[in-house]
Amino acid sequence: MNGSTTAGGVTDAKLLRRAFGTFATGVTVVTVGGSVAHGMTANSFTSVSLDPPLALVCVDRDAIMHTNLTAAGCFGVSVLAADQEDVARHFANRWRPLGIAQFEPVSWQPGGLTGAPLIGGAVTHFECELWRAYGGGDHTIFLGKVVSLDRRSDDDVLVFINGRFRAAAVSAEVTT
Repeated sequence: MNGSTTAGGVTDAKLLRRAFGTFATGVTVVTVGGSVAHGMTANSFTSVSLDPPLALVCVDRDAIMHTNLTAAGCFGVSVLAADQEDVARHFANRWRPLGIAQFEPVSWQPGGLTGAPLIGGAVTHFECELWRAYGGGDHTIFLGKVVSLDRRSDDDVLVFINGRFRAAAVSAEVTT
């Protein structure tokens, strides 16, 4: 076995991060608007339920986004296109300006229902009202009720795997 575990679980945080990194995830920018405007690159976004329509994002409890999302009570999610690695890196940069100024280098428009900035060129936009929040270790799991969505294109999407950004081709839609 390549790694460090005990009967109680994994003890090597670096190994755990690398192991989690073998699972490809989509790349999003989670945003809140208004007086607490903020954006954050996140790969911890997923669908939860179709009825009611729910999605989740996980946010570190020490992140600015945690306080701002809680205060706003709603949020936007922009699913990034394959050519938007620079946008992902911008909103992952801890040294970028705060407030609405952090959105100046990117194309965006305010969400019609939440006012959350939605990133231009993204393949899909979601607007969510905060529905529930649950503790999840050093993160909070925020469940949002989807109140608006806009699938803007069938372009290839940006994914993150093994510590790197990659493009993922979108194939024909599957229906069930």
